[in-house]
Amino acid sequence: MACLNIDKMCQREKKMKNEKDEYTLDGTVNKHGQPAVRARTGRWFAGVLLLVNQGLATLAFFGVGVNLVLFLTRVMGQDNAEAANNVSKWTGTVYIFSLLGAFLSDSYWGRYKTCAIFQAIFVAGLISLSLTSYIFLVKPNGCGDEETPCGSHSTFSVALFYVSIYLIALGNGGYQPTIATFGADQFDEDHPQESHSKVAFFSYFYLALNLGSLFSNTILGYFEDKGMWTLGFWASAGSAILALVLFLIGTPRYRHFKPTGNPLSRFCQVIVAATRKWKIEQPSRGLELYEGDGQDLADNGSRRILHTQGFKFLDRAAIITSKDIGVVLVNNQWHLCSVSQVEEVKCILRLLPIWLCTILYSVVFTQMASLFVEQGAAMRTTLSRFHVPPASMSSFDILSVASFIFIYRRVLDPLVTRLKKSSPGGLTELQRMGVGLIIAIMAMVAAGIVEHFRLKSADKKCSHCSNSSSLSIFWQVPQYVLIGASEVFMYVGQLEFFNGQAPDGLKSFGSALCMTSISLGNYVSSLLVSIVMKISTTDKMPGWIPGNLNKGHLDRFYFLLAALTSADFLVYLICAKWYKYIKFEERNIEKQYGENHDDLRV
Repeated sequence: MACLNIDKMCQREKKMKNEKDEYTLDGTVNKHGQPAVRARTGRWFAGVLLLVNQGLATLAFFGVGVNLVLFLTRVMGQDNAEAANNVSKWTGTVYIFSLLGAFLSDSYWGRYKTCAIFQAIFVAGLISLSLTSYIFLVKPNGCGDEETPCGSHSTFSVALFYVSIYLIALGNGGYQPTIATFGADQFDEDHPQESHSKVAFFSYFYLALNLGSLFSNTILGYFEDKGMWTLGFWASAGSAILALVLFLIGTPRYRHFKPTGNPLSRFCQVIVAATRKWKIEQPSRGLELYEGDGQDLADNGSRRILHTQGFKFLDRAAIITSKDIGVVLVNNQWHLCSVSQVEEVKCILRLLPIWLCTILYSVVFTQMASLFVEQGAAMRTTLSRFHVPPASMSSFDILSVASFIFIYRRVLDPLVTRLKKSSPGGLTELQRMGVGLIIAIMAMVAAGIVEHFRLKSADKKCSHCSNSSSLSIFWQVPQYVLIGASEVFMYVGQLEFFNGQAPDGLKSFGSALCMTSISLGNYVSSLLVSIVMKISTTDKMPGWIPGNLNKGHLDRFYFLLAALTSADFLVYLICAKWYKYIKFEERNIEKQYGENHDDLRV
C-alpha cells in the first residue's frame, strides 16, 4: 500500500513537472528567441500588465483628446466648426499612424519593440504639450475657462502646439494596434484553456481602454474645463510615463512572435506572378497548386492557409509550369508563390469590403468627441450648484461599455448559445458588428430628438450661448449609452474579427484595420460637416452647424447620419453574406520545434 502511494506521488510530481516545463503550441518565443515555456511566460500575468498599461495610456491620451475641442475654442480662439474639423483631422491622424505601427511590428521590429518605441514618442509629445501650454499658451494664468479668454499666440507657440499634439498622435497611433495584438499573443490559441482567455482578452482590453478614459473624462475633464489645462496635461504625461514603466517591467514574461518580413513585397509577388501566367489554363482543383515546403512558415510559428474558391486569377501565381522547375529550387517568389501566400492576398481582399462598411459607423462614433460636446455646452450644465463639464458626459458611454461587456459575456452570449441549434457558440463577430450598426442608428435618432427639443427651449439671441437652453445636459445620457452599447458589439467584434481573420504574419495589421476605420471615420466626418455647411448656408440661414448652435439645425445633421448609417447597414448585410472565413491548417509541431523535442518539454 505504501509503495502504491509513493508511485502515485511520483506520477503526480512528474505530471506537475511536465506541465511546468511545457512549451506553447503556437510558435511563440521568449525574449531570448527560444521556444516559450507555458508556465513561465505569457498568460494572465503578462495580460494584466498590458491591460493596466492600456488603461494608463488611454487615460493619458484622452486627457488631451476629450477636451481638445474646448482647448481649441477657448485657448486657441477657433470657432466651433473649425475646432470640430481640427479635432476630427487630429483623431484621424492618430489612427492613420496605426498602419505605420502595424507595418513595422509585423515586418521588422516585432510587437514588443514597436510598443516600447512608440510609447516613448507618446511620452515625449505629452511632456512637450505640457511645457508649451505652461510657458506659451495658457496666458494669462487661469484663462481658457468659460469666462476668461486667452490672449493671442505667436506663430512659434502655435507651431510648437501642433508639433506636440501630432507627436502624441504618432506615439499613440503606432502603439495602439500593436499592444492589442501583443496582448493576444500572450495566450496560446492552440491550447484549450488559453484560447478562451484570448477571446476574453479583447473584451477586457476594450474595457481597460474605457476605464482609462473614465478618469480623464471626469476628473481631468473637470479641471481642464475650469481652465487648469496645464495640470491636466501634466497628469496625462505622468500616466503615460507610469504606463511605459509597467510595460518594461513585464519584459521577462512576455511571449513573442517573430516578424515575418515585408507584407507589401509578398502581396506584389502574388500579383506579378499571377499576371505573368495570365494565359495559362487554371487547374480544376486547388490540390494541383504549389504548396511550398512550409519551413518558412514553421520558422515564425505561422500556419498554412487552406485553398479557397474565389479570386481565381490569383491562383495562377501558384501554378507550376515547365519554366518553374528551377524556380522551385531557388525559391523565386516573383515567378511562383505558395498557396498560403496567394490566400494571404485573398484574405486581405475579402476583409476590405467589411472594413469599408465600418467607416460610417466611425463617423457616428466620432461625434462624441466633437458635436456631442458642443451640443452639451449649449444645454443647461448645472445640477443644483454643481457644474457638469460637457466632455464629462462621455462617462456615461464608458459606464455603458463596461455594463454591456458584462451583459454580453454573462447573459446574452450564453443565451444565444442555447438558442442557436444550427451552429455552436453565440453571435459571430460579423453578426455582432451588424447589431452595433443598428444600435448606432438608434443613437443618432436619439441625439437628433434631444437637439430638436433643445432648440425649442434655446435663447437664439445669445452671444456665447453656453447654458443657453433650459434643457438639462442629462438628456444626452441616452445617446451616450446607446453609443457605448454599440461599441461593445462593433469595436470588440471588430478587434476579434480582424485579429482572427488576418493571416499569422499580419495580426497587427488586422488590429490596425479596426483603428483605421476610426481614422477614416474622422476624416469623413470632417468632410461631411464641410459639405453640409456649404450646402445649408444661405443668406438667411448660417448653416446646420454654425458657431451659435441655437441658430442652426444640428438635429438635421444627426438625422442625416442615421439615414446614411441605415444605408450602410444594408450594404454591410450583403458584404457579410458574401464573406468567406479563412481556414488554417493545424500547426506542424515537429517542424516548429524539431522532431526530437521530448514531447515539447525543456
